[in-house]
Amino acid sequence: MSGDNVVLARNTENAPISPLYSQTVAFSHYNNLSAQLPIDPKTGEIVAGGVREQADQCFANIKAIVESIDHSLNDVVRVTVFVRDIMDLAEVDDSFVTFFTNHVPTRTNVCVAGLPRDARVMVEALITNGEGTIPNAPQAGDLLKYVNNTHNAPYSALSSQSVAFSHYNNITAQLPIDPVSNQVVPGDTADQAAQCLKNIKAVLTAMDVPFDDIVKVTIFLKDLADADAVDETYKRFFPDSGIARAVGYMPARTIAKVDDLPMHANVQIEAVVSHGDGTPPQAVEDRHGLIIEANNTDAAPKCPFATQTVAFSHYNNVGAQLPIDPATGNFVAGGVKEQTAQCLKNIKAIIESVDHSMADAVKINVYLKDIADIDAMNEAYKEFFPEGTPARRVIATGANPMDALVQIEAIFGNAEGTPPIV
Repeated sequence: MSGDNVVLARNTENAPISPLYSQTVAFSHYNNLSAQLPIDPKTGEIVAGGVREQADQCFANIKAIVESIDHSLNDVVRVTVFVRDIMDLAEVDDSFVTFFTNHVPTRTNVCVAGLPRDARVMVEALITNGEGTIPNAPQAGDLLKYVNNTHNAPYSALSSQSVAFSHYNNITAQLPIDPVSNQVVPGDTADQAAQCLKNIKAVLTAMDVPFDDIVKVTIFLKDLADADAVDETYKRFFPDSGIARAVGYMPARTIAKVDDLPMHANVQIEAVVSHGDGTPPQAVEDRHGLIIEANNTDAAPKCPFATQTVAFSHYNNVGAQLPIDPATGNFVAGGVKEQTAQCLKNIKAIIESVDHSMADAVKINVYLKDIADIDAMNEAYKEFFPEGTPARRVIATGANPMDALVQIEAIFGNAEGTPPIV
């Protein structure tokens, strides 16, 4: 594995620019884009009109960013759509199909309590980076993007179930839909969570990928009071194999409150999966036998249902951190600024425990209880990222686990990669 990978942050004047984050941050074979608001880059204001016009502007901003780095929308592997009203998704879909006319990426749709600048819609994207970011070295160039679908999981013409690129599989967020009836399964939230996980397993099985190759899970819940019931279901699926049970492997994880979900489901689950075989053309020695490295440190809060950071290939996936002081096990005193600082301190402790630093951050996702707290959050945030390098997403949830004012998750580069089994 090369140790020369670099974090490459870029901006274009053809999309909104912020001093707090970069529009796109590339590392290894992925470009991580900041979530795009419906802001006209010429005026700096939200575009006039309704949700269709706002969605058009979000996608136009993504297109401008992607093209500014010599890529195209065909290189998008995942799109995440945030709306304020779940009924607005139909208009977002009308916009989506005008931008994605050939390839449909994996996708997640959620309705949230608030978005920056009172926008009605916000969209983010993850892009392939075929040339990688290793300076002065031959690249794996022209890597192939693998799109996979199976009839054993719910199918949509507006998303692919799985898009693999390089060493990662990106799975469309799964609703609790029975693929036979195409309806939400009967039962409570625990039953719905089980169906979501069954659908993910079906997608992976169709590609001959084991369930324990999952490195990060995001659970979107309408009611956080259902979290314990979901956990009871969750531990029936993880760990999934004898090897994973022997080491107690659990993926990194985030639980996020949402206001609503498609088909008014109670829960939706998203997964990011390792892809040891990679996508060709890659040399055999670069493709096979990569291992998942899961790590916890006493310097940050631990959870029995999640690993603090899971590294695979050239990325470290850090699950959402709450503002808990690991020394006391309690929330830090103060408001959202102090809580933000503690979340980022926990992330810093985690990433330093695996010999990396905050300078390796490529994407930060912030879940605020109240979008009105964004300025106070930013005051703490910029102390950790004074150069504004990582890409970023900020949403308001209306509630966070343990009634926190904020929780934060992160993705970091992993320059040395993860070694093959020897």
